[in-house]
Amino acid sequence: MALASGGRLKEASALPAAMNSTPNEGATPPPAPAEEGPPRASPTELPVINATSQFAEIGRATGRSREIVAPRTVERGVVVFDLDGTILDDLGLISTVAADVLEKAFGTPADEGRVHYLATTGMPFEAQLSQLYPEAPPELRASTARTFHQRKVTEAYAKAKPFPEIPRLLKRIDQERWTMVISTGSETEMAELILEREGLRYWFEEVLGSADGTKREHLTEYVRRYPAVPMFMVGDSRFDMEAAQSLPGVRALGRASSVRGWTLTPADLAQWGAVWSDYSLTELPEVLARLTAKKGRPPAASGRPRGRR
Repeated sequence: MALASGGRLKEASALPAAMNSTPNEGATPPPAPAEEGPPRASPTELPVINATSQFAEIGRATGRSREIVAPRTVERGVVVFDLDGTILDDLGLISTVAADVLEKAFGTPADEGRVHYLATTGMPFEAQLSQLYPEAPPELRASTARTFHQRKVTEAYAKAKPFPEIPRLLKRIDQERWTMVISTGSETEMAELILEREGLRYWFEEVLGSADGTKREHLTEYVRRYPAVPMFMVGDSRFDMEAAQSLPGVRALGRASSVRGWTLTPADLAQWGAVWSDYSLTELPEVLARLTAKKGRPPAASGRPRGRR
């Protein structure tokens, strides 16, 4: 079955550059791709959660009902983090699973399917399938998505770990009085479990996932919930950058990426709206301070860790 052509695949024009581009001068060189060899010893087994995304065939939200959270004041501002490829170093693992699933379901060669999956990250898998295979029967796309979600848990999330700088980075951002939340295209419950497993859930006030809407809907909710403060979306895809760009007052920051056969450079992310990006998020606290500094006023002083409020 052929892939969608032309405008249906938003990032199709970016594929050759992403596959062959090199980092721009001044940026931290991309880290070596993680080995995709034998699994780590004794990975923690996670449950398989059957969940639908907001991208139902009828194009209507199918997410869970949430109680409305009243707007509240925060001390400094809000940093919204994507999960896969931004906090978790898991793009290589997930894209390998996706390539095999696409090959078995649609006959797409694995290398081609892997690139097309990476080109459309940032949206739930159901939406990716709708873009890539618009002529496929809805039942086939739905069953393929279920298979992918199950294998993503058992073959990718079971082995995935945060990028090395993440634990110390989150602690420092919290000390500098920022409020942190998650926006992910993954299932909300699974994101919660992985963050708990890695000892990171403590730092985030909220986690919104596929059952809670699109990235743009997540950001709209966070803007309503935390009004009149600086807000940043930290992600690793074109769709993360564009979601931030679509809302006044939200600025996009990016993690550039380099995995086997695929590279998104800081220049790529800047083209899609990132005001800063690098292959590591180590300098993120300084970037936040610089982007929010007022003339004549020093950055806010660090305090004791606060964690989940």
